Amino acid sequence: MRRSPSKLERTSEVQAYLMLLPSFLGTAVFVVYPILWVIRWCLFKYDGTFTAMFVGAGNFVAAFRDMDFWRSVLNTFIFAFGKLSIELPLALVIAVILNSKLRARNAYRVIFFLPAVISDAVIGVVFAFIFASYNGVANNLLRSVGLLQRPISWFSDQWLAMGILGVASIWQNFGINMIFFLTGLQSIPQELYECAELDGAPKRSQFFHITIPMLGPVLQVVIMLATLGSLRITELVLVLTGGRPAGTTEVMMTYVYKRFFALYYAASNYGYASSLGIIASVILGVMTFFFLRYTNKRASLY
Repeated sequence: MRRSPSKLERTSEVQAYLMLLPSFLGTAVFVVYPILWVIRWCLFKYDGTFTAMFVGAGNFVAAFRDMDFWRSVLNTFIFAFGKLSIELPLALVIAVILNSKLRARNAYRVIFFLPAVISDAVIGVVFAFIFASYNGVANNLLRSVGLLQRPISWFSDQWLAMGILGVASIWQNFGINMIFFLTGLQSIPQELYECAELDGAPKRSQFFHITIPMLGPVLQVVIMLATLGSLRITELVLVLTGGRPAGTTEVMMTYVYKRFFALYYAASNYGYASSLGIIASVILGVMTFFFLRYTNKRASLY
């Protein structure tokens, strides 16, 4: 015969649900409802003022014909993989250095991590002042050492502007990746390195045959989070370049944002912007799926 719960058990159950309620409400209001809103309006032509007009798949057809959007998607991938090819090795190398018996290593860890707690908007403003066309810090420094005769307009060239975006993003994010790598390095048993030294293995061989394989799970998570974070970059681009010059540094999320809020466009079109948001989400989801599938398959080989 099943025993009925006691009063104490019922009270504990109610308390547990009450503790979960704020998190549930927050998820419902700020995650589930916006997703359902976007899914609904992607089938309509709607500017937020006049009556919505049902267009079915018309927004998606227009999105696939929008070459400006797909150019922004290409820019996003160029930016993401270009800066990650520098950011992740840099974070790993610094993590290995700071994991050794270095004097004041804790102070260096804090210094390298600090940019990660600064908002994208502040970093964008700082780098905009540094690379300002006329009175920027970079131009004044180059002029003072005699390397520059005329000021460089850093944001008038696509690749210069993309390079500045990459530098700003690397400066902000490599510290958090360094912390992740440090956590993984400190979990590697030191006995492995001691055995390798007894066998006469050099430091380089230890790094590639012990450190990298043992960091496999951490590398998987770091690469996935860093890639998704880079593909979703928004605020830094809006503040630092705004898509200049002539939209050549526009990325996927800034393009969607500007379509939602009619920045540089004639009027808002929530339906079209919603369809672009769904396409962007699908791109990110497909990237995550294939990455996890590939890395899990590789992990099963060892």
